[in-house]
Order: sequence, then C-alpha cells, then structure tokens
Amino acid sequence: MEMSYKATQDKVGLIRRIRRGLNGLGWKRHCCICNHTFTRYSKYRGGWNAVSLYLKQLEWTGSDFDNFWCPFCRSHDRERHLKLYFDALGFWDKFTDAAILHFAPEKHIAQCIKSCRPKRYLQGDIQPVRKGIEFIDVTEIKEKDKSFDIVLCNHVLEHVHDDHKALREIFRVLKPGGVAVLQTPYALKLPRTRERDPDVSNEAQRLEFYGQEDHIRLYGIDLIDRIFEAGFDLKLKKHSEVMPQVDSGSAGVNPAEPLFLARKPMI
Repeated sequence: MEMSYKATQDKVGLIRRIRRGLNGLGWKRHCCICNHTFTRYSKYRGGWNAVSLYLKQLEWTGSDFDNFWCPFCRSHDRERHLKLYFDALGFWDKFTDAAILHFAPEKHIAQCIKSCRPKRYLQGDIQPVRKGIEFIDVTEIKEKDKSFDIVLCNHVLEHVHDDHKALREIFRVLKPGGVAVLQTPYALKLPRTRERDPDVSNEAQRLEFYGQEDHIRLYGIDLIDRIFEAGFDLKLKKHSEVMPQVDSGSAGVNPAEPLFLARKPMI
C-alpha cells in the first residue's frame, strides 16, 4: 500500500506566494509528500557549499542540503526519503494494527502512519512542539518491555548524549521480531565516531566538525557496530537497490543515505 498525504502551506506572505507560484510552473522536481511539481527545492542554510571542508572530505552522509525543503508542504528531505523507502518496501502495511513508538515525529510521516490505523501510536520528544506529542526521553523510555512492534528514530541519535543507552532502551521496548528505523548522519571515511572531543566545545566547532550546532557527535562507520552491540540484527537498504527508478534530484533526497532497519531477534 502506497501512502499519500496532501499538505498545504497557505499562511505565507504575498511575495513568497508569488515566488512559490512561479516555482510551481516547473516540473523538474516532484515532492512525494504533497505531489506538487516545481523547479527547485529550498536549500538548507546555504546548501552543500556551506558544509565544512572537513565533513566533505569524510563523505558525510545525511541530508540533501541543496534539495531540502519542499516549497509547498515544507517537508524536508528526510521525510521524503523515509516515505519513498516505505512505499518501495511495502512497509506501510506493517503499521496497521501495530504498536508504534515515534521519536521526534515528522508531521507528514505521522499523518501517513495514522491513516494506517495502528493499534497504538505514541509520539514522543524530549522537547514536544505539537499537540499529541508526549515528553519521552529516548534514554529512559517509561514503557514496559516488549511493548512496540515498530520504533521510528529518524535523525535523533546524533542529538542524544548517551546513544548507547538510547539503543538499549529502544531494543528493550521492542517486541521480539520488532523493527527500529534508525536513521542518522554518518561519515563514510571516518573509522570511529568522533564525540566528547575537547577541541569541539562550542556551536561553531560543532557545526564544522559534527554538522550542526546541536549535534553531540559525528558518527563513523562504527555506527553499525553500536547497533549490533545493542542486540539488533541490521539490514541496510540502499536507495539504488530498493528504488533505482526514483531520481534523487527530482525527489529531493540523498541517494547515498541507506535505510537502517534494525530488527530485534525472535529469541
């Protein structure tokens, strides 16, 4: 079942509406969330050119900074990529009658999940920003063992001080056979995660070396080891293998970002 969600952004100024209207005359880009076609996405903070040389040299993999915001629904690239992966894998069917825990829930993805009629859908964040989102600390989840079929944790772990504990908590609350989606930016040429670095102590340095002012670390390829250490089995679903027909530039996603599907073993 392929999910769709119509979103609009009507409360904008006249100049912006005019620019958006002109942008909407184009057809090179297509947002899978709101189904609009247009000429270009909005960049994130200057786009890829604004990313530090350090991160570029390490082949930092995360957002598509040049094709970030949809001008119509304001979905960001991480939402669109998750939806495209779920569409291609038929993953939406898994939400029906399931117990779902969703950290830092993306607005449009949340609407799609609700339309699947899950048995329970708990949305949580350390800083809730919308109605219906509860305060939940991913390192101390106040839920019983084996409570959820699916946990979504999309670009959250890089913000968490104790990510080892967070992964153990996610593992604990998953039912045997349950799946966690564990997206997070990482650097392909960094052998070991860089964190608790005395040379990275202020916002400017975190932006340069970790990618964002509120990131706690820069994951290396040992991210995979951390997920295994928490007890998960892990499958990486590559964009090129799962949806080779999807043009990443048109969709506004980073084709180098795989889908991290971490499964809790049955025993």
